[in-house]
Formats: sequence, C-alpha cells, structure tokens
Amino acid sequence: MQTKPHTAVIADDEPLLRHHLSNALAEDWPELDVVALASNGQQALEMVEQHQPDVVFLDIKMPELDGMSVAKRLSKEDHNPHIVFITAFDEYAVQAFEASAVDYLLKPVSESRLAQCVEKLKTKLISAEPPANLGALINQIQQLNTPQLPKYLSWIRASKGEEIHLIALSDVLYFKAEDKYVSLYKQERGKKVEYILRTSLKKLLAQLEPDTFWQVHRSSVVNVSAIDKVKKDFTGKLVAVIGEDSIPVSRAMQGKFTNMW
Repeated sequence: MQTKPHTAVIADDEPLLRHHLSNALAEDWPELDVVALASNGQQALEMVEQHQPDVVFLDIKMPELDGMSVAKRLSKEDHNPHIVFITAFDEYAVQAFEASAVDYLLKPVSESRLAQCVEKLKTKLISAEPPANLGALINQIQQLNTPQLPKYLSWIRASKGEEIHLIALSDVLYFKAEDKYVSLYKQERGKKVEYILRTSLKKLLAQLEPDTFWQVHRSSVVNVSAIDKVKKDFTGKLVAVIGEDSIPVSRAMQGKFTNMW
C-alpha cells in the first residue's frame, strides 16, 4: 500500500527565495509535496489551515505577521506542523535555535545545510516525533536586542543570460564596474564565471561588509579573502592577484597592503 506523501508549505516574502527553496527541496527530497508558497504571515496561516502540511518552512521577517507570530498561532492549533525557521539573524539568535532543538536555515541557504535539515525532518516524520514546543524559543528570540536583518548583504541577486541567480557574498571573487552595470566574478568548478548586476558600484559598496570587501580602485571591489597575493607589475604599480587576474590597486589604497608585499 502506497503511503501518503509528506507535505510542506513555504512562507517567505522574497519570491526568488521561495522558488529557490522549493526547487532545492525538489532535488533533495523529491517525495515531499510542496503544496503552497506563501508571501506573508497571514497567507501562511491560511495555507496551513487549508492544506494541513507536515512541515512549514517559515521566514522570520515577513509583512503583516512575522514568522514568530505565525509560529505562536500554529502552536495553539489542533494541527501543529514541524517548523523550520528561515532566518537572517546573527549568531546569538542562531544559538537559541540550536539550544531549542528547533531546526532553522540561515540565509543564504546552503545545499549542505538544507540536506542536514531534510534528514532531520525525515527522521522526525518517520518516527512520528511530535513537533517541538516553541513557546520558550519564541519568547527568547523576541527578547533579543539584535536586528532582524544583517546590516550588510550576505547574498545577492545577479543575472547570467536570461537567468537570475542567488549568490552568497562569500563566494564572490571581485566586482568590476562597467559602463552601465557591475560585473560579479565567482569561481565555479575551477573556472571564473561572470554575472551581471544592474546597479552602480557606489550603491553596491554601501551594502557590503567593509572589512571583507575593499574598493581597491575606482572600478574594482575585491573580496579580501580571495586575494592570493599583492605584487608590483612591470610598470611598478601595485596589483592584487586573484587567480589569473591582476586587479590594479590605487595609490590611496596601497597602505592597506603594506604588510602583504
């Protein structure tokens, strides 16, 4: 006799993130039936009431009702699904999630972390383990004086051809300003790949962590951790070497690299 497939609702106010998670789950957990995608907290409650899912992937930061308010409502209902929080909280709030045994996915959601989450959920569902008690966790998170969103970007949307991709900032090698757009370069399978951002370098720079990303030239911003070395080129000018690329360093920025060459 074929068992009924497990079901899930995904609630996130970012359309791209909703579909990215849905597609990733389809690969990692093809037996799971994602029955609805919600764009706000109120819609999430309606979708859960309608579909009675086994699992709800719930973004904490949403309009109308935030994720914590939705979780509090669901915990009082007769149908109480397993909750996986999607969060951009900092490390202190993440520690609260871990201590409570409630699962979470930290933005940007990595493939390895999602795979761990899927295995946990499968184990709970197979063993018919009841959903975790969210009361203490919700109170603890709501009392934290940490911002709900990071000050700087941790992921970015970029295009490649007709496709839009979510890219973790930690994977970026460098940005380079062109005439009317900014090129983003990252390493994929041993090759450098270019993506396009429809923004100015100035606007982008204001959203990047300044200790991680340095504007080494008026047209270039580099991920410091991606720099292999700094050297002088044949003209005597300083360049930052990232893979096979040499990024010019302006005179004003040379002091940053004094201890590197």
